[in-house]
Amino acid sequence: MRTEPVPSPLPPAIPRRLRERPGPLPAASLLQLIWLASPALPVGGFSYSEGLESAVEHGLLRDEATVGDWLLDQLHLGQARGDMAVLARAVGAWRRGDLAQVRALNDWVLHTRESSELRLQTEQMGRSLSEWLRNQHPPDATPPHITEQIAALAQLPPSYPVAFALTAARTQAPVREILCAYAFGWAENMVQAALKSMPLGQSAGQRILARLAVAIPDAAAQAAALPDGARQAFTPMLAILSAQHETQYSRLFRS
Repeated sequence: MRTEPVPSPLPPAIPRRLRERPGPLPAASLLQLIWLASPALPVGGFSYSEGLESAVEHGLLRDEATVGDWLLDQLHLGQARGDMAVLARAVGAWRRGDLAQVRALNDWVLHTRESSELRLQTEQMGRSLSEWLRNQHPPDATPPHITEQIAALAQLPPSYPVAFALTAARTQAPVREILCAYAFGWAENMVQAALKSMPLGQSAGQRILARLAVAIPDAAAQAAALPDGARQAFTPMLAILSAQHETQYSRLFRS
């Protein structure tokens, strides 16, 4: 007697939020993610180099290859293990209305910045995105629960990953796509910082960005699957370079 094979379930190691959506992402949600990832978003990301300008000053970054390697390491060792992992948890917390977890995640970001420059960056960008979100949702045209969440965000004070999470949580996008959008926006800002800090052409910048684009989906999957206890912010050389940048004599980027 023949029986129909029973489809095997997804392995337990793959979180539910990584499973494929039934159907394409709605156009409105896709456009919202593109908007959030855009360097034109008025949050000031273009004004920071996150230690890159200091690395150029110290001769650690010399050409296209060293910049690409630097940013790939920063993506996997810094972003995926820290801010992107926070973002993955914060999206779910906002969608559930779990403000206690939102506050805990926001505190983690603020307490783990390894230099005052990095903390000021996430605070400033978080405030700017919070203000942008408030302007996009006037109280008289916004459901009360969204207005309450925006007010709760402003009172934290918000870090950038937690503010980004609330903005993206309002879309229908799954966590993995949100993480990819966040990481690509970060990558564009960092590549532009490299182009401004050293003699690299636009073609070199596009090749670096292509390397990062290939790596971002894996970094997003790593961040989404990371347990809370494994989240970390430990990039000693980046912290040293960021601290040195605060007093660097000649600099283009904000300190």
